[in-house]
Amino acid sequence: AAAAALALLTLVSPAGAVARWREEGRVAVWLRVPILQSGFVAAAASQGFAFHHAEQGSSTLTLWLGEGPSRLPGYATHQLGVAGAVLDESTGKVLVVQDRNRTVNAWKFPGGLSNPGEDIGDTAVREVFEETGIKSEFKSILSVRQQHEHPGAFGKSDMYIVCRLEPSSFDINFCQQECLRCEWMALDELARTKQATPITSNVAKLLIYGYQEGFDKIDITMREFPAVYPGLFYKLYHRELPESYRNIT
Repeated sequence: AAAAALALLTLVSPAGAVARWREEGRVAVWLRVPILQSGFVAAAASQGFAFHHAEQGSSTLTLWLGEGPSRLPGYATHQLGVAGAVLDESTGKVLVVQDRNRTVNAWKFPGGLSNPGEDIGDTAVREVFEETGIKSEFKSILSVRQQHEHPGAFGKSDMYIVCRLEPSSFDINFCQQECLRCEWMALDELARTKQATPITSNVAKLLIYGYQEGFDKIDITMREFPAVYPGLFYKLYHRELPESYRNIT
């Protein structure tokens, strides 16, 4: 539909295209403009189109033709960051890094932004390996931080999830471009040091509790279920239910 709108604009005048859409009873128009045809943006804007979002090779504009304020959904307003707290249970040490390009070199868990279509646990495992060379397996979600007007998210809202990972390798080979330092650090030391980010210190305390009292006390685990859309599935993260409750039908 967005491509068809652009085709109509190229065949008739912008004003004529809008008039036709109104005659057809349309309540909204989506207009996708490839980057090499960006000259159409000005013509569309003259008829009331506004930017909705932009991607690498195109921008999408919208025009609301219905009554009252626009009811079109906004574009994504959050970015999702994921970090992996890789805990070696045999030593009680956890993997931490210091970013190279930061004015304050604080200890933190390795992590980064989730890719489109990438599951949370997969992001954590991938980012840990890319930054540190350590292979690991997703075990649970430990915490979720929500922050608004985040400078690193272009002023948008930011969700930051810390996962508990189990290592399957232990020899560090960290990325020299991204990391200044990388090491296995004792949980107690990480919880007490003043050289860690606040969220890292708090998650370290969570890990100490789970390490000493059982991870069932802190873990948010995942189960996969079929979605209402045929052939699709969703992942539900929650504290584990007793089997008697899971089997209620």
